[in-house]
Amino acid sequence: MIRIEDLTKRFGSFTAVDNLNLHVRRGEVFGFLGPNGAGKTTTMKIIIGLMRPTAGRVQVAGMDVGSESIRTRRLIGYIPDHPFLYEKLSGREFLLFIAGVYGMDLTAARRRAGELLRLFELEKWTNELIESYSHGMKQRLIMAAALLHRPELVVVDEPMVGLDPRGAVLVKTIFKNLCTSGSGTVFLSTHTLEVAEELCDRVAILHLGKVVAQGSMDEIRRQAGDDGSGRLQELFLRLTGGADVTRALQGFEV
Repeated sequence: MIRIEDLTKRFGSFTAVDNLNLHVRRGEVFGFLGPNGAGKTTTMKIIIGLMRPTAGRVQVAGMDVGSESIRTRRLIGYIPDHPFLYEKLSGREFLLFIAGVYGMDLTAARRRAGELLRLFELEKWTNELIESYSHGMKQRLIMAAALLHRPELVVVDEPMVGLDPRGAVLVKTIFKNLCTSGSGTVFLSTHTLEVAEELCDRVAILHLGKVVAQGSMDEIRRQAGDDGSGRLQELFLRLTGGADVTRALQGFEV
């Protein structure tokens, strides 16, 4: 579904993404992990067509994002970590506005919007202005908007931010069902490693713009030199230098 080849992105003398190669299969939940500043958000913005790479290329569903950006964007739903919403619109009005952006048939858009508002438990607030929504409700609304046009690929940046436990379970179930039904692929970035371990079929761990490990949990364990029982958090720290911080704090009294 996604093929990244020799991807590099520089900002002046700083290299945010360094010769990245990655293949995400259709129908899987793929975790894209790394510490702050690793290059995750930059990579995601290139995938969805919001940023151009310095070198290399990205393909979505066999199409080049650089030369066929309009076609690829129609296949993608993007869920950012900080939702941008038109808060003087109601939830329903916002979804219909997004439907217009994608050129959806109005009758079909109204039906789909109603289904998603029910699915994300926002039906009671359908006609309320978004400015009255809680942060978690806004996050669920932006997820509904990302799924409105039935995208083949959903790119998600920190999906659980602001969600209560019920909302988090709902979202995890939706992502998993989206992939197991064969209707979509999820490319997921999160700092909540328990979520990644629970949800993802495979993960890639990024550090200083480079992939330091990728694959299934068993493959990540082998690449990290683990005996086969390590949890993702332990492996992540080992691969990204976080274990040094843990050792430095041993014996330190707060």
